[in-house]
Amino acid sequence: MRAVLSIGSNMADRWTLLRGVAEEFRGEIVAASPVYATPPWGVTDQGEFLNAVLIVDVDSTPLELLRRGQRLEDAAERVRERHWGPRTLDVDVVTVIDPAELISDDPVLTLPHPFAHERAFVLVPWLAADPSAALRGIPVVELIARLDPAEVAGIVEAGRL
Repeated sequence: MRAVLSIGSNMADRWTLLRGVAEEFRGEIVAASPVYATPPWGVTDQGEFLNAVLIVDVDSTPLELLRRGQRLEDAAERVRERHWGPRTLDVDVVTVIDPAELISDDPVLTLPHPFAHERAFVLVPWLAADPSAALRGIPVVELIARLDPAEVAGIVEAGRL
């Protein structure tokens, strides 16, 4: 199964936490975006994030992939004190794209991610990892063009994993 993961951190040693996710998926990564410095989204009274996208080929179900990401979050001592608040690590399954884009309204794992289409911190890295990326049949480049240009301009490349 091929899936798109969005990873982010704005607490602790952000680079080490993101590299830990890449290490967990070493050998399964098909493509990886650069790491981007991104302003907080939703709740703005918090520190800047580092975000990236990994495209992975894994031998698991989408739910197993979600649980794997949650184990990484737990290992990073992620605490969910406030919706969209600060976090040591966030590992989101954005979408499953192969064998076909999976659509699921399961409350445990909604696919594609219900807000991915409106988040520059997901779309910009995803486009960098896969210039032909599409979400629900809409090219990611078109989704980015629909966003506030100031939001897109705030997504700044910071380095590589």
